[in-house]
Amino acid sequence: MNKLFSGDFNQNPHRLSVSGKIVVFKCKRASATDESERSELIFCSLSFERRDNAFLKAADGSAVISGRRPSHVDVVKCKCAINVQRRLIAPFVLVTKRRENGEGFQYSLLTLSSSNVLEPCIEFKLPYQLRENVSILQGPTVLWSHAGYVYYTSLQAGEVRQIPLHLSHIVVGELPLLKDQIFILGLQKLSEQCSDNQSTSQTLGYFVESGHVFDGAVILPHPYVCITRCISVLSAERVDGDGMLKSAVVAATSNQQLVHFENGVVKDVCQLPFEQPENIQVVNTGRSGCLFAISFQQGHVCAVWKETFQIASCWSDVSSLHVDDFLGCGSDQMLLVFKDHGAAGQPLESFLLTDLCGISYARCQDNEAPKASPSPPENYLLTLQALESRLQSGLSVLQELQREVRVKERVLRQSVQALTDAVSERETTVTQPEQEGLIALWDSDDESKEEASDDRTQDMPAVSSKPQVDKLWHRIAEDRMIVGVILTADSSVPVTSVSLSILTETGQSSTPAVIQTQSQVFWLPAPCSSSSSASSSSSASTFPEPAAKRSKQHNDLNTYRLAVTAVTRLTPLLNSGCVKCCVMLHYVQSRDAFALVSNPTPAFLHCGQFALDICSDFQTQLLKNPEIKTDEVKEDLLSLMAVLDHWVFHINSPDHSLGDINGWIQKRVGCKRIEVSPQYLLLNSSGPSALMLLRWHQITPFQGELSVHSSQLQMLQLLDALLAFLPVSCSVQPVRGTRGQDTAQIFSLALEKEVMSLRNCASLLLCTEEEEEEGRKSLEHEETPEPASAKGLQRCREVWQQEVERSRMRLSPLVDVGRYRRLTRSMFEAQLDGDLAALLDIQRTLES
Repeated sequence: MNKLFSGDFNQNPHRLSVSGKIVVFKCKRASATDESERSELIFCSLSFERRDNAFLKAADGSAVISGRRPSHVDVVKCKCAINVQRRLIAPFVLVTKRRENGEGFQYSLLTLSSSNVLEPCIEFKLPYQLRENVSILQGPTVLWSHAGYVYYTSLQAGEVRQIPLHLSHIVVGELPLLKDQIFILGLQKLSEQCSDNQSTSQTLGYFVESGHVFDGAVILPHPYVCITRCISVLSAERVDGDGMLKSAVVAATSNQQLVHFENGVVKDVCQLPFEQPENIQVVNTGRSGCLFAISFQQGHVCAVWKETFQIASCWSDVSSLHVDDFLGCGSDQMLLVFKDHGAAGQPLESFLLTDLCGISYARCQDNEAPKASPSPPENYLLTLQALESRLQSGLSVLQELQREVRVKERVLRQSVQALTDAVSERETTVTQPEQEGLIALWDSDDESKEEASDDRTQDMPAVSSKPQVDKLWHRIAEDRMIVGVILTADSSVPVTSVSLSILTETGQSSTPAVIQTQSQVFWLPAPCSSSSSASSSSSASTFPEPAAKRSKQHNDLNTYRLAVTAVTRLTPLLNSGCVKCCVMLHYVQSRDAFALVSNPTPAFLHCGQFALDICSDFQTQLLKNPEIKTDEVKEDLLSLMAVLDHWVFHINSPDHSLGDINGWIQKRVGCKRIEVSPQYLLLNSSGPSALMLLRWHQITPFQGELSVHSSQLQMLQLLDALLAFLPVSCSVQPVRGTRGQDTAQIFSLALEKEVMSLRNCASLLLCTEEEEEEGRKSLEHEETPEPASAKGLQRCREVWQQEVERSRMRLSPLVDVGRYRRLTRSMFEAQLDGDLAALLDIQRTLES
């Protein structure tokens, strides 16, 4: 790249940004004395270099606008828009030329191709000059207003056309829809005899492409149309059925306000620091959120946070504002080009490149000798994602080490206590072996013999409390990627809040990035004995443990399996040049499945990595042949269930039996049964978008549940055909809050645990008095010796002493302090878990 050439580019330049570069346009007018000169449009493409902290010339060129006859040539406007024919965003520049004899104004819209060549796109002639209110929109389409009317021309129109509505206070915008994208809002008088106010005018909208008229109040309320200076549409969609338009819009008004509208209703307002706003641009800074960059007249710029709707920063003396990915890091930055105050130099001599989130490059005008500018500061934002992924991995290792240290400390304390009790000839209180997950060394001889015989036949290693990864897979369905993990976990240490995250490593650098995913959990049947032994072999201790301390969980196969899937869009992975993807498991582990408050332990687990290959065959084995039974087909089924929408319908027939609905589904729809999961039926009509999974569950001869995994359109078509098959008296109701059944089950089990804890505490407190009562009765049944003898006298004294002690205990019964604290603590923990389970169940009910 070369340094910028000086010349006329510093005098009133027209700039735009495209593909991370700045394109500067300038007209070179022909001389009236030299007939060999021609009027040309000159352009120069600039790209930012971090090392030099400057914009360097990447390409340049020119195009002849007029012949040798003298003419006045100037640039009207330049902007990027969507080229419908080429289906890409391209830069466009509108140029006007006028002969000295005054034969009207000739306008030419040119586009800059990817080969850096200016190509003519649209040409039209007007008897007047375009000065303001000119818009270059997608198509490309040139739209302007003159003498109270709106005109436009485009490639599709092929001529200049007039909007057949007389509107005042024109607002122009673009909707992100497939059809009817360019719209015009304005006020139309209801009566010519009345003045133009809110009671005598209405808000109308007009779609330029189709010519349809709609109610403009669904985008902007009536009072805001006359004060809106510029508008930016954030989102828009049409509601199925009635075709009503829903939109989210931000508008800058002449009252120094930035207003956020949703469906024509004001949602938030931010007071702007400057007057006369001209344009609104959206800056997507990536994980840090979005900004609204508003440019004003007199060279002012203001940035507003989208999430908080608060002002982030302001600048003045700005020549132009551009939003693009100038650094090539995958997020947007703002480029503020400051005015040079007439200094002869480069067009971008004074600028600021920033996103207000850690990226900042500045170059200021300095009339003194150029100083050696220090190297650009290290961009800490680029390393934030890498540090986050390292922190997750390090935290997982640290928690595992802390867990092992706690286990060792507990074993040591119990061993020391047991040794002390043995020396002091006290009875040792041993905790329940099930709570420790171990078998005590001092168990009975018979049990020890059984354990020894089991160990001779089968040597099983210990199961780790951390979930074990059995399989990692990934699938691609249209524009989405599904990643799945099959886990084996110990039921004595259950895991909750399970989810997956995907870390990617791009080809340009080793900085990983976290991809946004949507996780689901599917419960699987318990593993067999051999698989359980194989899956737990990797977590065996380095030193062999005594046979008596082997875990009981292997003998009972006290484990469960689950599949966790994560769905993400495929486009961000391909745009970033992803080569490898690492999968991280997030979960919360506790000693009790319902101890949601007591001891939650968030943990992370690295599940492995895979390489993304878009050249592979996307046709899965399930779609080819659903009748085979392989692990790959099971993974295909889980992937489909994760990516398809899910509905559950309850069917009730009070007067007649339902009949063979399962057979009707197979015959009517033409489904095939999936052999790996026979309760599911697969419909594969044409392409991945037409896939459908069905499951029919017959509750009674008069009731049943139909589970549908498909698109919404297919679901409605299936219900329409099913209602024609069922009796007229049948009712089909959607099951609301199906996911809330988990919270209801947790709530019921928490209440059961609280009742059991209360009963156990009461029984433990009463057991002491019952034992004393039994001891007293046993003393009464013993034979009492003769009182006259010495032995009888001694026996009477002992009985009298016991009666005195028992009377004292009955008047003021004593309970061991440690025992009482443990009982009350277990009661409080059970009550806290029950309260939280009830809160979760109520919240889920309200959401559904």
